[in-house]
Amino acid sequence: MTCVISSSRFTLSISKSIGLCPCPRSRVFPSSSPLSLHSSIRKSHPFCSASMSQSAETNSVSTPDDAGVQAEETPDVLIQYVVLRRDLIDSWPLGSVVTQGCHASVSAIWLTKDDPHTSDYCNPDNIDSMHKVTLEVKGETQMVNLSEKLKANSIVHKLWIEQPENIPTCLATKPYPKSVVSPFFKKLKLFHVKYA
Repeated sequence: MTCVISSSRFTLSISKSIGLCPCPRSRVFPSSSPLSLHSSIRKSHPFCSASMSQSAETNSVSTPDDAGVQAEETPDVLIQYVVLRRDLIDSWPLGSVVTQGCHASVSAIWLTKDDPHTSDYCNPDNIDSMHKVTLEVKGETQMVNLSEKLKANSIVHKLWIEQPENIPTCLATKPYPKSVVSPFFKKLKLFHVKYA
């Protein structure tokens, strides 16, 4: 799928097939720019990492040297899930909702700072290739139910309770191997913002 949005000054091109990161700086160039969108630009971008473009579903790597040999297993990618409430997204300023996600994410990391997965996720060698998935639920009831489901299955997470309102606004897991934690989130939609 390819989508191109043009204006008089900028051209935005998104191509699912080349796996660009979601960072807009890696896709927006002045229309007169000689730069083209390909992986070498992506790799040189300071906010992007080549590993972010690799599919988390890929579990093996083969090289030309071992074409006839069994592919080598790669480690399961570490991922942090962040879940926001759709009802707040529709009624609060977007920055306030994103801030709730930041609070929950940082809290989950800090509370589990001695966990081996968290240490690996935050390791200086991995810091530029963190994987997060931001999802949404309809409202407070769904957020609380998700938190209870995660607790029942021993999935460590932080349910952020905004004060002084005392309402659950966001949830974030500690970093987990994707294969361990993704089944608990497969029915949720990706977070998205509707623009008028």
